[in-house]
Amino acid sequence: MRRLTICPCTLHIRATMTSTESIAESGDQPCIRLEPLDGKNTLLPGKATPRRGTGRGPKVTANGVHDIEDRILRITGYYGYNPGYSSHRREDDLESHAETPGSETSVESQSYQTCTSIVLKVLAGLLMVLCISSSWVGTTQVVKLTFRSFSCPFFISWFSSNWNILFFPIYYSGHVVTTREKQTPIQKFRECSKLFGEDGMTLKLFVKRTAPFSILWTLTNYLYLLALKKLTATDVSALYCCHKAFVFLLSWIVLKDRFMGVRIVAAIMAITGIVMMAYADGFHGDSFVGVALAVGSASTSALYKVLFKMFLGSANLGEVAHFLSTMGFFNLIFISCVPLILYYTKVEQWGSLSSLPWGYMCGLAGLWLVFNILVHVGVVLTYPILISIGTLLSVPGNAAIDVLKHEVIFSMVRLAATCIICLGFLLLLLPEEWDSVTLRFLATIADKKSEDHGEELTESSAHTRSRSRANGAVSLPLA
Repeated sequence: MRRLTICPCTLHIRATMTSTESIAESGDQPCIRLEPLDGKNTLLPGKATPRRGTGRGPKVTANGVHDIEDRILRITGYYGYNPGYSSHRREDDLESHAETPGSETSVESQSYQTCTSIVLKVLAGLLMVLCISSSWVGTTQVVKLTFRSFSCPFFISWFSSNWNILFFPIYYSGHVVTTREKQTPIQKFRECSKLFGEDGMTLKLFVKRTAPFSILWTLTNYLYLLALKKLTATDVSALYCCHKAFVFLLSWIVLKDRFMGVRIVAAIMAITGIVMMAYADGFHGDSFVGVALAVGSASTSALYKVLFKMFLGSANLGEVAHFLSTMGFFNLIFISCVPLILYYTKVEQWGSLSSLPWGYMCGLAGLWLVFNILVHVGVVLTYPILISIGTLLSVPGNAAIDVLKHEVIFSMVRLAATCIICLGFLLLLLPEEWDSVTLRFLATIADKKSEDHGEELTESSAHTRSRSRANGAVSLPLA
């Protein structure tokens, strides 16, 4: 006789096996008995007492074990095992917890909060679209009014760019109101200065990083104002929308962005609209020069945005406010000499300071500052596509004012060119995965239609069978 005893923690398993000869003689089979210590249903040390009385699990056997899985766990001494608490019991408990009213309420509240946040974001975006388009239309129209009494575009551009200094103070005021963490203006300014590097802003970095962007900013505004002297506000605002196509082309060439055929088509449409706009009055005179100036303004604007993305990356709102205020200081310190040079060379004559139309100029600079603030803040608060749509809506806004107030008559060629440019602008707003999303949407619609058609066929066949039974007809299967 050989006796094997296995004691996992608190259990004894005694297997009594006879030799081959004795088995053959007696005809008995090997016997394995589970013997708990002291005849009790003991547990692993430090484990919880099994819960009973739920009425959901299997019935308890004589030795206190529920099912085969409990036997295996009991024999192997599985850590954390409680008799009668197998995976079946745990699955039942999980299902019972999942079906509790509290969990359903929490899921419903989360979905409600998500829907509410999306709705609020969309409403804020629509309001932002209205404000952006209104501010840009107002800026363009005030420029046209200012030129009636003061025709010095570079001085107006320089004066308006100086107002960018107010960008960071306005941002800091909003930061103090909306956050509990209070920082002094100097601390916040130093924190946002990390955009220039870990050491913050030095004189060398100030000139090196700010100079090219400030020059591009000034050129964009100056060329835009010069174009407004030659063309209507509608034509200039429509041609300026071509900057989106130029941004795509530069990003594809310089930043190695993803190639998209639809955006190439949009860029071609933008170029087509430019050519048609120049051809509207013939390739000569003020019209052609105005188109060239507007396209130059769109080009410098696109170059500014691509270089900003290349060198400064994705800066947050505080860093952008710091950077624009820094450009305002650079404009005030280093570019102030240019208006003086133009004045003494008699390129721009503005007379005495008291004779300047300060009301129009301050209104123009304020609207320009509001437009820039809304563009940069709107990207944070809502969807960026809505910001672009706000810029596009300035075209019909300016057209309505030109027709109703200035009694401008647009030719069919100009209208067609404007529509082509705007359509190309909308194509450029399509996301990168628009084709796959569209195919999935169309496939979903096709599947839904096929399911509805199958249900209609099933209902019609059931109705036909019911009528056949009512009429006593019998349908025989074809052999």
